[in-house]
Parts: sequence; structure tokens; C-alpha cells
Amino acid sequence: MIVAFSVTPLGVGEDVGEYVADAVRVVRESGLPNRTDAMFTSVEGDWDEVMDVVKRAVAAVEARAPRVSLVLKADIRPGVTDGLTSKVETVERHLAD
Repeated sequence: MIVAFSVTPLGVGEDVGEYVADAVRVVRESGLPNRTDAMFTSVEGDWDEVMDVVKRAVAAVEARAPRVSLVLKADIRPGVTDGLTSKVETVERHLAD
């Protein structure tokens, strides 16, 4: 499964990069395949692994912020691995045609 999620601290002002970095650090230290862009962090693994990482990432932000917003989108597709790479490669292949 691939989960794309965004954790946003609320009540800490406009500059939230250091809080978001706490969440991304948890994801990167998990060892699961992941990718971060301007809007979301995507992480790939089985249900329990991925949801544990998301929970810990939220907790890292929650430890420093009075309120946290979580947006999550999941692609649940048993038996598929390396989706973070293969899905993008498929789109790029079509764009090259």
C-alpha cells in the first residue's frame, strides 16, 4: 500500500517547516520507501507498518504543537510493491510517447 499524507501543526504561526521536518524525519528513519514533495509525504509498505509510521509522524508534530491536522490518501493494492517508482515511471512512459 502507498499512503500519501500531510501533517500540519496548527496554532504555531505560518512557518511550519521545522514541525513538518519532525514528521518527515520519522518517515525517513522508518526504513520504508518514501518520497516527500511540497504537499505530501508518501510512504510504501504493509498496512500496519505504514499506519504505525503515520501515527508516529503525527505524534512527533503533536509533541510540539497544540493542534495537528492530518490529510491522508491511501492506495490499498495487495501484492503490489515498488508502487512509488512504478506508478511514476508509467506516467513518464506515456508522456514520452
